[in-house]
Amino acid sequence: MKNVWILMATIAIVSCNQAKKAEDTTDALPVEQNQLIPVEPDGGIGDGGLSIENAYVQSIEKAHHKSAFLKHKLVSFKANISFGGKERLDGKITMFTNSSKIRIDKKDQSKLIYNGENVFLCPEDASEKGARFDMFTWTYFFALPYKLSDPGTNWELKNSKPLDGAEHQTAKLTFDKGTGDAPDDWYIVYSDDKNMLQAAAYIVSFGSEGDTSKAEANPHAIRYKDFKIVDGIPFATKWEFHDWSEKEGLTTKLGEATITDITFLQDEGSLFETPDNSKEIKL
Repeated sequence: MKNVWILMATIAIVSCNQAKKAEDTTDALPVEQNQLIPVEPDGGIGDGGLSIENAYVQSIEKAHHKSAFLKHKLVSFKANISFGGKERLDGKITMFTNSSKIRIDKKDQSKLIYNGENVFLCPEDASEKGARFDMFTWTYFFALPYKLSDPGTNWELKNSKPLDGAEHQTAKLTFDKGTGDAPDDWYIVYSDDKNMLQAAAYIVSFGSEGDTSKAEANPHAIRYKDFKIVDGIPFATKWEFHDWSEKEGLTTKLGEATITDITFLQDEGSLFETPDNSKEIKL
């Protein structure tokens, strides 16, 4: 529980200096995020101090330079993803840093475009198989350190768990009903002693129609590795996918991904316009 004591010390320091440093604290995050940070109903530690859970989330966001990431409008990267030795995706992903628009250009020349409202597949005779998973899953994994305090997120601090021979603080992320298209999903994130997000266990509940028993029986995990700095922001350039259980943690390796050519952009141009020879698909 080493990291919990570190968090407690951090909270005490933040609370004692809250009045003096309130402006600095709020400037560390975008305005919309500052407005969403709750305080404990009884005044919390130091009369309005952050809860342990919110301090934990903010420590990860700070370690990953969330405010610097969101100052950029768009980010693009190449992703090569495989499971069981078979290629799952090879292409270039371009997205708004707030995930509001996404484009995937695949090696086979097909495209997926989410313009913030609808998803289009190009060319129109391309296979729709796995389109939803490609459109939203890989981008969520990439942007996870920056989405921990999105509206509708709820946190519960858990005990530390071993990962690669070292103890990591863990916490469970759940979602309010009506949040996104899979509010029954949950994540258990692992952070190291530098507050870097190192892994996340998860279930995929989409399509379960409220019965998550099958998803609960088959949780998986993503392991983040080989962090590299781009414009002062750390990104994991190697991902590993594993089976996961509460008792054993990450077990059998299922797949892997290589992330390259991470680039920030400011002009979207016509990237998210509906291309010719495309069709709208329902996900």
